[in-house]
This record gives sequence, structure tokens and C-alpha cells, in this order.
Amino acid sequence: MKKQSPSAAKVQRALDGYGLSLQVVELPDSTRTAADAAAAIGTTVAQIAKSLIFRTLETDRPVLVIASGVNRVDEKLVSGLVGETIGKADAEFVRTATGFVIGGVPPVGHDQPIETFVDEDLLRYAEIWAAAGTPNAVFRLGKEDLEALFMGKFYCISG
Repeated sequence: MKKQSPSAAKVQRALDGYGLSLQVVELPDSTRTAADAAAAIGTTVAQIAKSLIFRTLETDRPVLVIASGVNRVDEKLVSGLVGETIGKADAEFVRTATGFVIGGVPPVGHDQPIETFVDEDLLRYAEIWAAAGTPNAVFRLGKEDLEALFMGKFYCISG
């Protein structure tokens, strides 16, 4: 078995800490975008849980939105949930806030606690795939795993 990259191993440790039987896998193909991930895995884009980091404009905090790969995040809706305006975060901000690079940001295992909002549309699927720390690492989780990880953080985040 090939040794996991340090970032993928960091995500695996975070998942293990939740007591769930979830396994990070590193694929030969890119999973950088939701479409890339769906093609590499052989699933639908809607079943890809993309982790997007936004930046609050007033207090400069990171905000994580985990959205279905087919949905576009409505920044005004999320701003209302956060209580201040959010905007796009650049690559340096994302890496500093999470410890991961864009294209591999996982929903868990960040360097600091991050206010998180999860797209309720992901609850429609029995099987979901999320990034696991690198642009080619992913993990599969079920609806029940998503609920265990993010209890009470599900919202309508697309317009």
C-alpha cells in the first residue's frame, strides 16, 4: 500500500478522531474541481461535496461552505447566516486558514476552527465524496456520516 501524502494523512487523522470508519484514498487522476472528482470517482457532480472558503469582509474570518458540486453558493444568503458580508478568499488566505491548498480543501481537519455551513441538498444522496487534503485525495461518506460530522449546520445556501 502506498504511503499517504502528509495532507491526506492529516485528513485521515481528523476523520479517525470522529470515530467514523471513513477512508481517505488518493487517486491517479485530479479531483481538483467537482467535475474532475466526479469523473475520477465515477459518480455525479451533485454527489461531490465541494469545500469553499470565503472571507468575512469586516472581521477577516474564514467561513467554510460545503456545497453540492452542482450548486452555486449564494453569497448573500451565506452573508445573512454569518451576520456580515463575505467575499472570495485568495489562495494564501485559504492555506493560512485551513492548512490546505485550493483544490484539496477538505470539510474537516483544518488548522483552526472555522464557522461552517453545509448545503442541505447533500442530504439527498446516500453516497457523497469530499476532498481529502490534496488535489487527488478524496473520501466517501454516507448521509449519516455527513449528519454526524455537521449536525445542525445544514442550510439552503444556493439561490
